[in-house]
Amino acid sequence: MMQERLPVEEPGRLYPDPPLPTPHTAEGETHQPRPHDSGEKHVDGRAIYADDIPEPAALVHVHIACAKFAKGRLTADLDQVEKAPGVVAVLTGDDVRGENNVGPVVHDEIMLALEGGVAEIVYHGQPLFAVVARTRRAARMAAERAIYEIVEDVPVITIEEAIEAGEEVDEAYRMARGDAAAAIAAAPRTVSGRMEIGGQEHFSLEGNIAVATPGEDDDMHVVSSTQHPSETQEVVARVLGVPANAVTVEARRLGGGFGGKETQGNLFAAVAALAARVTGRPAKVRPDRDDDFIITGKRHEFLIDYEAGFDEDGRLLGVRFVQHARCGWSLDLSRAICDRAMFHADNTYAIPAMEVISHRWRTNTCSNTAFRGFGGPQGMVGIERVIEHVAHALGRDPLEVRRANIYRAAMPAEMRTTHYHMEVEDAVIGEIIDELAASADYAARRAEIARWNETSPIIKRGIALTPVKFGISFTTTFLNQAGALVHVYKDGSVMINHGGIEMGQGVYIKVAQVAADVFGLPLSRVKITATRTDKVPNTSATAASSGADMNAMATYDACAKIRDRLADFAASRTGVDPAEVVFAGGWVHAGSTRFPFDALVHDAYLARVPLSSTGFYATPKIHWDRARAAGRPFYYFAYGAAVTEAAIDTLTGETRMLRTDILHDVGRSLNPAVDLGQIEGGFVQGMGWLTMEELWWDRKGRLATHAPSTYKIPTASDRPIEMRIALWKKGENREPTIRRSKAVGEPPLMLAISAHQAIGAAIAAATGAFPALDAPATPERILAALDAAG
Repeated sequence: MMQERLPVEEPGRLYPDPPLPTPHTAEGETHQPRPHDSGEKHVDGRAIYADDIPEPAALVHVHIACAKFAKGRLTADLDQVEKAPGVVAVLTGDDVRGENNVGPVVHDEIMLALEGGVAEIVYHGQPLFAVVARTRRAARMAAERAIYEIVEDVPVITIEEAIEAGEEVDEAYRMARGDAAAAIAAAPRTVSGRMEIGGQEHFSLEGNIAVATPGEDDDMHVVSSTQHPSETQEVVARVLGVPANAVTVEARRLGGGFGGKETQGNLFAAVAALAARVTGRPAKVRPDRDDDFIITGKRHEFLIDYEAGFDEDGRLLGVRFVQHARCGWSLDLSRAICDRAMFHADNTYAIPAMEVISHRWRTNTCSNTAFRGFGGPQGMVGIERVIEHVAHALGRDPLEVRRANIYRAAMPAEMRTTHYHMEVEDAVIGEIIDELAASADYAARRAEIARWNETSPIIKRGIALTPVKFGISFTTTFLNQAGALVHVYKDGSVMINHGGIEMGQGVYIKVAQVAADVFGLPLSRVKITATRTDKVPNTSATAASSGADMNAMATYDACAKIRDRLADFAASRTGVDPAEVVFAGGWVHAGSTRFPFDALVHDAYLARVPLSSTGFYATPKIHWDRARAAGRPFYYFAYGAAVTEAAIDTLTGETRMLRTDILHDVGRSLNPAVDLGQIEGGFVQGMGWLTMEELWWDRKGRLATHAPSTYKIPTASDRPIEMRIALWKKGENREPTIRRSKAVGEPPLMLAISAHQAIGAAIAAATGAFPALDAPATPERILAALDAAG
């Protein structure tokens, strides 16, 4: 083994880095702005996605035929489909050996509705049968040959229709603190109203896709664009009628997920696996964008009724919400999503008496699903509408009302307790608001905008500052766990595998940075590998903004076990205490002796020291009593605030985002470059949801906005002309998360509420009346608000 013994009088040569903050290792890679591990590949096209895997000659392609009406019953004759050129097989529910169901929580989602030639239809776009052919075109053309007899019923489309029909996918739920009704009745002032909040299509650059390859002994390998490989494994095994150990699901990278691939990819993976099982050949499902739009779920639309009581200073005394969510035809994840909307109905505000009631309505539309924020955005929009309404009633700046109500560290614990009975321990939002208001020059700009509006009859401007407090953890407690597998090879190179899914958000590079620091190595020595269920089992979805939190911790655990074995080995060779062995700069320092990492690893292998380990992490402290609607559903909160300035054309309803200033708390950032990108992307996606993205179903239940030509997402020209984004320098997680960082995936999306309220401020400047603007704030809705205010 190579070794270098240094003179005792020159110990400084052993430690070129600053004093080490943790035993054994220095932070050489974490907290540094490292580039995304696939960034160059994304640019030059070398990044391999599921559709880029070379196709074997035996591959068959699958097209899923869907219902063309929203409610009723049909019988189908598929004889001509089976006889079409290029067709290898036609699959219905009758071909399923296991369970013909892909429901993720309860088994209420039929995979292929056609069984025995008959299907009960519950939404336009419902999968009926699958055509397996030699080409995608042949499969698609063959499906058109089906002959149907149809009996249509009247579908339930809107929330109002669902309320009238009275059918819910889940029981109504209530959270409360104090007596909100009595507090409102006794308050000096009150406001009430209703707000409609639209849904949102995920529109990932990569749509849903799955490639299934059969093996021996009923084995099935599935490459899937999924955020939850372990659940996809479970669903595929259920459909095939085999144990989970016969199914391996793999995902190297996704071209975006945003929650849309947490459960909705299971259908495509299961159909591909079924086709592979029946034909004995690899099978690929890659729906056209239109079909993907029509089949899959969206962000939940909400209808929120509110009433609030307050005093002359704008202090909220009691607030009551009734949240109505359009869930679609099945449960999917609606229970947890609607719960999170309730959890976030207070946002950053300490409200003495609060009641939130949630209704989860069934409609004859696609089953709505997870979307970045997971219900939290809808809950926050509701309380921010209340703040806006109170401010207008008092003739005050909404920021004054916000400051009068925010959670503050100086408050007694009882005052810092939410309506779900969790104490807000790290109430830092006041500091963030104050810093942002100063750096964005909010007060002076608001005064200048008021003067400008007085002399501008057509173009009106508005400005708004809104805060965010977002709870981090899965609210389904058992999901807060992660595993990892780490190998150190004889040459000193490191391979890591964990349950996190890379969707472009940078979880792989963050975890790699942590692993590199545990061993004191440069990133170039750490290999990032595809997520696979046969390497790390029983993992949770990469969701709830906890991908880096949990998987980096699990990886740290695995790496630390190997590092400690190496430290013991080095100590045995040098006679030092193992606690004094330090890994840094590619070297292992044991007292006055240092070894190259790879040389120490090679000798450890020869000495039969284990160089592989699993790791595990379970988020501490969290618990939730659903029956009592009380507990600690979140490990901690992430905070942020944004100031947005907007302009509207009062003749056309068109809008322009002029400037956005953001200050966001990510704790001690694992990777500032990645986090800044997440903040910018989250804001723009949230801005799209609240200002321009509109889903539209006709009276027959057909989705009219099912393609880029009819569904508009923000482009580069829609981004605010000027964006100033900063990480909060004081940020540090009070909880012992990985390197004291905080999650960043979802919280920034809700910063875009400032854009919606800036538009509302511009409308108020034009009319002098409370704008009562619904979302999204399309030109039509802006003109309607202007017209309603006279």
